[in-house]
Amino acid sequence: MSRNMLNGAQVIVDYLIQEKVPQVFGLCGHGNIQFIDALYERSSDIKTISVHHESVAGFMADVYYRVSGRPTATFTSCGPGSANLPISLANAFLDSVPFMAITGNVPTSQFNRGAFQEMYRHYQADFPSTVKTICKKVFQPTRGEMVPLAVRQAWKTMITGRPGPVVVDVPFDVFMESAAEEAPKAIEWNANISSRCGADPEGVEKAVDMLLTAERPVMLVGQGVRYGGAAGELRRLAERLQIPVAASASGLGALDVNHPLALGLVARAGHYQANHATRQADVLLALGVRFDDRTSSSWIPGYSFTIPPTRLIHVDIDPEEIARNYPVALGLMADVRTFLRQVHAELDRRDNLFKKADARKKWLAQIDGYRKDWDKFVAPGFSDDTTPINPQRAAAEIDKALPEDAILVSDIGVHHNWLLGFCKPKRPDSLIGSMGFGPMGFGVAGVMGAKFAAPDRPCVSVCGDGAFFMHANVLGTAVEYNLPVVWVVWNNYAYASIRGLQRGYLGGRELATDFKHPETGERYNPDFAAMARSCGVEGVRVDRAADIGEAIRKGIAANRPYLIDVDIAADVNPAGAGVWELPGLGQSKAGIGTRFQPG
Repeated sequence: MSRNMLNGAQVIVDYLIQEKVPQVFGLCGHGNIQFIDALYERSSDIKTISVHHESVAGFMADVYYRVSGRPTATFTSCGPGSANLPISLANAFLDSVPFMAITGNVPTSQFNRGAFQEMYRHYQADFPSTVKTICKKVFQPTRGEMVPLAVRQAWKTMITGRPGPVVVDVPFDVFMESAAEEAPKAIEWNANISSRCGADPEGVEKAVDMLLTAERPVMLVGQGVRYGGAAGELRRLAERLQIPVAASASGLGALDVNHPLALGLVARAGHYQANHATRQADVLLALGVRFDDRTSSSWIPGYSFTIPPTRLIHVDIDPEEIARNYPVALGLMADVRTFLRQVHAELDRRDNLFKKADARKKWLAQIDGYRKDWDKFVAPGFSDDTTPINPQRAAAEIDKALPEDAILVSDIGVHHNWLLGFCKPKRPDSLIGSMGFGPMGFGVAGVMGAKFAAPDRPCVSVCGDGAFFMHANVLGTAVEYNLPVVWVVWNNYAYASIRGLQRGYLGGRELATDFKHPETGERYNPDFAAMARSCGVEGVRVDRAADIGEAIRKGIAANRPYLIDVDIAADVNPAGAGVWELPGLGQSKAGIGTRFQPG
């Protein structure tokens, strides 16, 4: 290699540094040692974070972006190393989160020869086929000179339009080959690209007309508002026109849940005031929302939505999402922040806005009645002092204990439903969860990515016992990098959300969903607190609801990795104003209210 040439690995590392990537997350293997060597050369400019499972690297990169708004990268080796990544890759893809996955592969001279860890039966070095359905695009440079083009195009693909992860799959020798005298200038290729497209002006005018003439308008917000940086514009519009705001699970926190116009969660277990408002709305403005089955009560009319007769204005950066599940009165492809700014500009040209907003008093008074009904419905759970701990009480105690600036990263499981129902996120990054792919381990590992993104903020993971046991290797990583994160293990001795389905839909025929000791038949789990202590992490056990808050406050104050094992009941699932259907098995019943029938 010429002394004046960078090899493929060096080009990639230099490009990441230009894009201000502060660290990469990954795991070593023989297929990426040259890339790690390039990281070593630039260790003063970019940190390398070594984990103990490749999925963990992906989850950390995912949550890092959700907190910081900046993409980062992962590195994995060929064969099983990169094959461990697709779970976290798919999660990022379905939740529209960008990160660059740099995967090693076998040398090009060994393509289709069945070299160690080559995936070759149908096509040579065929890892790209494994992941092409779960990322925005796969790039596989097969010569050193192809690397500069691949890395700059991959970065652009990742961050433009609807964001999402990309894969750069690099054969072993291509990391080593001469690639270029210098890496592409990131500032020239990507710094000046904006994907914040606006809606067409006529569409904006029509949307404003519909909102101003509506008697029962509601705004529904999703992840596009939170991660699109549109929270300020959303709040201003809600207050300006006195329109209440409901949220999908991915949109909670876009408007402070304590705001008078915030309705809370629309979902199968959604809040009564949210579901009952959205299903009665005459105009529904949906911003960055997918209308998935959980949000939409399995698309059964009258529980979450009644579209039509509700007239839907659907705004999304991805036109594929518009009218996917509901017909639209108006569909607009646009970045939601840009669209909301357009709406405000249009409202500046309108008269009598105060009179229009004043006309909403009757509608808002009705909603306040629904809110009181909900508060009465859920009140008993807040005072329940049983052991194991009532899950509603647990969620409320966790929420009360968290400081104003805390980041709560939820894993997947029944606990997530309780947190969505009874935590009160005040800002877009207060409560982070996965709603698309839903992999267990997202919150167990992702909380460490949150801490890298916001080292001065308390970062707490609430995770089920099942998910934590799958990814307990995170304890070692937290110690190695001195990450003062707190894990609250929601210990219900079961895969409780699935056991709930067996009880609800299968007549209580339970199998493979709870954890029992083979000799006594008593519920069984490892001693997670002792497990934590064996790794050098402080570990405590909590059996009383009144002790949860104090344990969390101590865990945060300890300023070191900390685990709280909490004994929580598994026999109660959250009830709400919506329903869920498993086709062929039946439909659940709403816990409060009845199906809305438009007059």
